[in-house]
Amino acid sequence: MSLARTIAPHIPYMRRFARSLTGSQPSGDAYVQAALEALIEDPSMFDESIPPRVALYRILIRIWDSIDLNHETAPRTAVFEKRLDAMVPRARQAFLLTTVEGFSLQEAAAILDTDMNGVRKLIDEAGQSIAEQVATSVLIIEDEPMIAMDLEALVEGLGHEVAGIARTHTEAVDAVKARRPGLVLADIQLADGSSGLDAVNEILASMTVPVIFITAYPERLLTGERPEPAFLITKPFETDTVKAVVSQALFFSTGETEAGGDSASVQPSAV
Repeated sequence: MSLARTIAPHIPYMRRFARSLTGSQPSGDAYVQAALEALIEDPSMFDESIPPRVALYRILIRIWDSIDLNHETAPRTAVFEKRLDAMVPRARQAFLLTTVEGFSLQEAAAILDTDMNGVRKLIDEAGQSIAEQVATSVLIIEDEPMIAMDLEALVEGLGHEVAGIARTHTEAVDAVKARRPGLVLADIQLADGSSGLDAVNEILASMTVPVIFITAYPERLLTGERPEPAFLITKPFETDTVKAVVSQALFFSTGETEAGGDSASVQPSAV
């Protein structure tokens, strides 16, 4: 297969990534054009030992680092674009590569010419930047004490405040009545046999808030029916994964609460 046919399916996504980096379509497209022109001039830039999409994004980052095309002066209005502006460029790249573009840590490391620990540090830096802008209170719905403590430490380490820890459906609903959180971390199966999913749906009926499900039973949510949760982490979880998803949920939220979010309920029939 020719190089042109190999990279063609990935160019629209590369344009999306470049637009997010620069904050404008013209500037993003200029970087993509420069990367493609450089590749045409020197095909050896394309590393055939790694996946084509990874190799293509790696060229784009090299172009980004070597020239300044971003002269766009139009004001950024979208919330997530303002939050991008607050991040240093390398952290912004790592954050977008892993959250928006869906690259693994290993793939992002190859694109950024670093190692996985380097990517983790950059994502943590991005998370801290987001927390400084949208520091919020987090409700943890989790019946296992050790996991709840781990999540509490993680949330506070990112610069957020824990609004409460609930072990049952009733405790979760009461906690929201006492204090409206800006983010909810929820398990599905709770201590008294009640449903964290039902608790979340009841919460979302009265307010708008982003929700991250952390569960050992993802199949109960991923049924193919709609709506399904936007943020889902499977137990046992990696700390880095939770940090990244918390930052992602708050980064893209623009709702009515302090952190906002998607008010659509999740199908209770999934449980």
